[in-house]
Amino acid sequence: MKKVVLILAILIAALSFSAKYGGVVRYVLGSDAVSLLPANQTDNISGTVCRHIFEGLVEFDEKLNINPALAERWEISQDGTVYTFYLRKGIKFHDGSDFNAQAVKKYYDYVLTKSLRRTGLFKGIVKEVQIVDDYTVKFILEKPYSPFLNRLAHEGALIVSPKALDTYGDDPAKLGRNPVGTGPFMFKEWKAGERIELVKNPNYWRQGQPYLDGIVFTVVPEDVTRVNQLRAGDVDVMFNPPPALVSVLQKDERLVVRVEPGLRVIYIGFNTRKPPLNDVRIRQALNYAIDKQKLCTTIMRNFAIPSDSPLAKYTFGYHSTGGYPYDPAKAKQLLKEAGYENLKLELLTPKGRYLNDYEVAVAVQGMLKEIGVTVDVKPMEWASYLNKLSSPNPQDWDYELFLLGWAPSTAEGHWVLYPLFHSENIKPSGTGDNNAFYSNPKVDELINKIAYELDKNKLLQYYAEAQKIIVQDAPWIFLYNMTNIVAHRKDLKNVWLLPTEFVILKYAWFE
Repeated sequence: MKKVVLILAILIAALSFSAKYGGVVRYVLGSDAVSLLPANQTDNISGTVCRHIFEGLVEFDEKLNINPALAERWEISQDGTVYTFYLRKGIKFHDGSDFNAQAVKKYYDYVLTKSLRRTGLFKGIVKEVQIVDDYTVKFILEKPYSPFLNRLAHEGALIVSPKALDTYGDDPAKLGRNPVGTGPFMFKEWKAGERIELVKNPNYWRQGQPYLDGIVFTVVPEDVTRVNQLRAGDVDVMFNPPPALVSVLQKDERLVVRVEPGLRVIYIGFNTRKPPLNDVRIRQALNYAIDKQKLCTTIMRNFAIPSDSPLAKYTFGYHSTGGYPYDPAKAKQLLKEAGYENLKLELLTPKGRYLNDYEVAVAVQGMLKEIGVTVDVKPMEWASYLNKLSSPNPQDWDYELFLLGWAPSTAEGHWVLYPLFHSENIKPSGTGDNNAFYSNPKVDELINKIAYELDKNKLLQYYAEAQKIIVQDAPWIFLYNMTNIVAHRKDLKNVWLLPTEFVILKYAWFE
């Protein structure tokens, strides 16, 4: 651990000799953030903004190694149930309150006792948070949990000021509009649907950082407009430009374009409670009807690969199941067996949240028409879309098909399988992320085993079995795994791109 800290210090010191101060990065987004309360958001846009305002005890680097952050080191008990963190001293939240063990406990007690969107990261795993002294804190786990440090590196584990919790904690929505952390940038303004502005934290604990004066996140839903703004020099960074225009950006000598493997799966979920989608034959038929390779090569321009599992290929625990080959004849046969040869369905989709999301929905509409299924594609604004899918109100559970993506910010498969497929997370309980209302007792059992198994061979066996059953049950149309693409001005240096889909600018500077 000391070696890791030393290497990180050397890297930061080396950067400081060449880095320059000043400038505001203009980061253009396809949609707005939903909440800036780290434990109450599930979208990567909100998470990206949060990661510049807040910090956790540990953090990922670009290779998904776990490094110290607000904790300078930690110890794990021999039985794997006690994690002791030794905290950095002298750190202040943006509102002047102290960062210490009391602040850590207050935040995690809040997360564990409130029904927040990310409470499921820790509920049932963390039994208790204990204060040892002002700068030492212990996490007592219910059972050994091998990816616990990965959970602490998730954006839901970013720590909020105790003063902000006292002021706004009774209303998570209001707390999510008044973010206060320890990070390199402080919240200044949020104009809903337009922009979020952050300014430099002059008292940041990492000596000499940040280099930037601020970051402005601007919302521009139209893909082509975002590309044009980047090429015109009106913005500095964009994530996931449309595949058809990547080659144009790559030819622009003023820009840097990075294309790297990602952990996001894109899928079309079924409301498995709603007839006729409660019939597995219907769900399997719609899987066979989709030419995933064609989606990847034509619409995604080879910036995606066909999916045969709920886990992306580079997520820990992934197992290739074989999936559903393109077989429209098989699809028609299954529909006929189920007695639905003239099926009509509605497909909800965001427009601008994911690369070519609406275009993919329309392409799926066309493919399903080939087997006699009529689909009405209904695009929705991102925040309204998420609110409908996560609503605790049964009146909002009338949807049939929905296009969505998931990238596990913990970088491991349990944080795909548990929130999306465990019956505990069917609305209105748990995380509420099981929007398909999927329930299989055997899958629940395997997911529980994955959570607590420390033997790697057994762990991978449980992962493989769970994925095979889920694919067979077909609560989704398994579409594709995405790559990550970031394009930015060449004079903007040290931009981090994590496989978890986060663009990190806190170490960046303008040349």
